[in-house]
Amino acid sequence: MGRREEKREYLKARLLESARDRIARDGLGNLRARDVTQDAGCALGGLYSAYADLNDLIIHVNSTTLKALEQSLALTEVKDRSPADRLRNLAQGYLKFALANRNLWKALFDHYLPEGIPSPQWHLDEHLFLLSVIAEPLQELQPEMSTEDRAVRARTLFGAVHGIISITLEARFVGLPPERLERELDEFIIMIAAGAASQRET
Repeated sequence: MGRREEKREYLKARLLESARDRIARDGLGNLRARDVTQDAGCALGGLYSAYADLNDLIIHVNSTTLKALEQSLALTEVKDRSPADRLRNLAQGYLKFALANRNLWKALFDHYLPEGIPSPQWHLDEHLFLLSVIAEPLQELQPEMSTEDRAVRARTLFGAVHGIISITLEARFVGLPPERLERELDEFIIMIAAGAASQRET
C-alpha cells in the first residue's frame, strides 16, 4: 500500500470513528457532515475523498454496529444448548445490545438511502446474519419446514422481537413496562419454541 493510500485509509478510519461517536451521542437525525469532518480534523472535502457521501459513511458506521452486535450475541458460548435456549440467548442479547447502544441500534433501521439508490449488496448480506442465526435453531425445532418457509419464519420472529423492544424503548403506549421487558421477552420466546416443538410432535 502506497503512502497516499495509507493516508486515505487513515482518514477513512478517523471519519468513521467521528461519525460513530456522533451517532452514539446525538442520534442519526443530528448527524451533519461538517460536524463529522471537524471532529476528524479534516476539511469538508475530505469526507468526499474517503467516502462517496454522508450516506456511504453512515452505511459503514452501520456495518461496524452489525459486527459489534454479532460479537455481543455470544453465539459460540451457547452453541451446544437447546434450540429454545439459543433463541432465548439471541433475544436477550439483542435486547442488551439495544439498551447499551440505543442510538447506534436505531440507526440500523432509521437510515434510508435516497429513492432509486439501492443499498450495497455487501451491506444487505451483513443484515442477513441475524436471520441466519435465528433460522439455525428453528431448523432443529421444525426440521420438516422448507428452507424458504424457515427464512420467512426467521424474519417473522425477528420482526416480533424487534417490535417488542422498539415500541417499549420508544415509550409507545402499547409498549411493555420497561421493568417487565426482559422477562416478557424471555417468556415470549419460550412460548414460541414450545409451540414449534408441539407442532413437530403432532
